Amino acid sequence: MQRDMVFPIVNGIILCILMFVTLFPVLNTVAISFNDGIDAVRGGIGIWPRKFSVDAYSNLLSDKLTYNAFGISVARTVLTTLLNLLFTSMLAFALSRKEYVLRKFITLVVVMTMYVNAGLIPNYLLIAKTLKLTKTFWVYIIPTMFSCFNMIVIRTYIQGLPEALAESARIDGANDMRIFWQIILPLCTPVLATVALFVAVGSWNQWFDTQLYNGSKKNLYTLQYLLKMKLATSMQSANAANTSVDALVNATKSTPVTVRCAITVVSAAPILVVYPFLQRYFVTGMVLGGVKG
Repeated sequence: MQRDMVFPIVNGIILCILMFVTLFPVLNTVAISFNDGIDAVRGGIGIWPRKFSVDAYSNLLSDKLTYNAFGISVARTVLTTLLNLLFTSMLAFALSRKEYVLRKFITLVVVMTMYVNAGLIPNYLLIAKTLKLTKTFWVYIIPTMFSCFNMIVIRTYIQGLPEALAESARIDGANDMRIFWQIILPLCTPVLATVALFVAVGSWNQWFDTQLYNGSKKNLYTLQYLLKMKLATSMQSANAANTSVDALVNATKSTPVTVRCAITVVSAAPILVVYPFLQRYFVTGMVLGGVKG
């Protein structure tokens, strides 16, 4: 009996150590963000603030542009996720049908886009000159309405569903659209939740397209790009030859160290809040979407 207890105990100790190693950087970042600015420069902060202060968050959230950028990021993430799921799952369903004659050809064409990319400049010319999407909100949405990788994952999942379900519905008079909406789509909840998490995280963390297409439109800044700009400004102020740490603290009530950590917490918090609700679908969707049958 004692020998049987050795492995669970050792395994539990190892997992606890790994959990602490994983959580420590996160807890340390949160602790520094809530610490006094000048005190944080000294270092040595663990998982609890040494001198509690919310000056970094006050400095970060005092700008009204932050709330506008947050709204833009939320709207972008929601619309991108919904439209990407819609168009990607529709094509995945079509390419999973064996009776569709062109499915192999279209699959080949779609998959080629994963390996053959025109590059940044042609992509910019397409979006800016041809589609004229610069300085508009839709530059965040239209180019991200489809994903080849996600299509493959969803198609593989659909191919693993019993074909008898679609055949029975077709015998009862259902067309392909009704089969897709009322039978296939509800059964794809796990893989759709997984893909939704991928798309939402990628969309939420995206900032480069804002710099590329909407850098001059402050009312279209996303939260990630605005926080990046604030971080760059904070670091430049700290590195300026005529600016000391004390002067910076007196001016902003924070330091680049606390501002950087506060930015990290603010940008990551929404995803950390949403992820637990999708975790059970995430694991199931990845397993079933990656293994046919």
